Amino acid sequence: MVGWLFYRCFAGPRLQRIHRSPDQSRYEGRAGRRQGWNYQPTSVEKHTDSILSWASALLSVSYYSSPLLLCYLYKKDFICCSKLLPLSQYVGTALVCLLGVACLRGWGRWKNSEYLQFISILEETKKNHTEANKKKLRCYDFDFSYWPFDFKWTEVNNLKITKGGVSLLKQEPKLRGAADSILNTVRTVPCHIISFLIAHSFGRRMLYPGSVGLLQKAMRPMLQQGLAKLVEECDGQRNKLVACDGNEIDTIFVDRRRDGGSKGRTLVICCEGNAGFYEIGCMNTPLEGGYSVLGWNHPGFGGSTGVPFPQNEANAMDAVIQFAIHKLGFQLSDIVMYAWSIGGFTACWAVMSYPEIQSVVLDASFDDLLPLALKVMPDSWRPLVQHTVRQYMNLNNAEQLLKYQGPVLLIRRTRDEIITTTGPEDVMSNRGNDLLLKLLQFRYPKVMTDEGLRAVRQWLAASDPVEEASVYSSYKVDDDWCVSVLRSYQTDTDVLFPWSVGEDIAQEERRHLALFLARKYLQNFEATHCTTLPASEFHLPWKL
Repeated sequence: MVGWLFYRCFAGPRLQRIHRSPDQSRYEGRAGRRQGWNYQPTSVEKHTDSILSWASALLSVSYYSSPLLLCYLYKKDFICCSKLLPLSQYVGTALVCLLGVACLRGWGRWKNSEYLQFISILEETKKNHTEANKKKLRCYDFDFSYWPFDFKWTEVNNLKITKGGVSLLKQEPKLRGAADSILNTVRTVPCHIISFLIAHSFGRRMLYPGSVGLLQKAMRPMLQQGLAKLVEECDGQRNKLVACDGNEIDTIFVDRRRDGGSKGRTLVICCEGNAGFYEIGCMNTPLEGGYSVLGWNHPGFGGSTGVPFPQNEANAMDAVIQFAIHKLGFQLSDIVMYAWSIGGFTACWAVMSYPEIQSVVLDASFDDLLPLALKVMPDSWRPLVQHTVRQYMNLNNAEQLLKYQGPVLLIRRTRDEIITTTGPEDVMSNRGNDLLLKLLQFRYPKVMTDEGLRAVRQWLAASDPVEEASVYSSYKVDDDWCVSVLRSYQTDTDVLFPWSVGEDIAQEERRHLALFLARKYLQNFEATHCTTLPASEFHLPWKL
């Protein structure tokens, strides 16, 4: 028994924080405080853990610099048996030393009563996955890879799962003759190989820098502080989901239904940006607004495993929605998708695949990744960038959003420096404009004719709220008349988008309708891309 307990301390997870004591006596012994405290390791555990952390960091640096390191060793003629053999002996000695350090760390944990209590609760929860045991385990913040599963995709019969995962919106292949197709395949083999290497090396890390381990290590104190706030102040519940591709998804849920308000009965599922984590991300905005909130980390972010390619992202999103329905007890009509920046891809996939979702709010998002990728890459790479994005990183937000019939709100940052193609000073190069125009042109094609487009573009070009209001008032738009026209059409036809409203009215009235719809679908926020959206700026989309 003692040997098994020592082994569990040796092989167990790193304990970071105790959110609250799992037993009442120790809870009262901490002066009745609800807030937690950082785990205090013994001196032996502290120093040995520091050594192992440095070794892990050096291993990460070696991994990312391995191509340069191998070139250097080859140039110095180190890659030969006579020189590699002594090197392997040094590596073996280092591994033995690290094993000894790990044993010392296990001994230090064994001498710590707090760690012993934690490891016993963890083992008991793995054996008996009851709600009472999970409640005790949630009192601790530790390495999430050791967290027991709370939900698996196999628990529900999901018809959206295919052999490769959930269904994605694919581009239609161009039809070719048999001989031409074979010749073209052979000719493009080098391009396919290079695209694959780019996408799976620096391309994916440029697109999702938050998946880089070194960055996560640097941000760990902030992430731990953010998690502590969500758990201790907001009573958040952390859960591990398993997606259909086997990736483990790190989520947290804050339940406001017990508060009794209408906002608490609405669940806002938050999709973070390319370097965002739920611990410090956009989910704080709807939380401050009083909504129930479900946050999750991209594959490869925080406690989530895998890599954030589009297919994995959609698989994770599907698991999150199924968890919200089957475990948390929400209906699809109770769910609002809220996404910031690149998180718009998974939010758009969600509303495309689950059209019963109540609404979607896209903050600082874009219509398509390709124009933004071309902006940061050399012009000579244009064909290669196009092929790589379309084949491996096709974040086609607009195409997916057009499949959704429900309410939509776009939030545009007027000083956005990330999703503009020329610079933050040119608000017309913001790709949020293109997302709005594509949505309005699809839903209201008879309104968004040439005159309607010109009016909306003039309104979008306004540099500040005063100019924006001036443009709107200059057209003398009658909001009540616009609502009456749209309601009359909706009552008479009751059809899905696209609507033919506007085909039998004058050009001036079409401009009025176009401007009215643009202002209802898009909300400006005077800020840069990474500024946190205040709760006062967050609201559900307009419904007719």
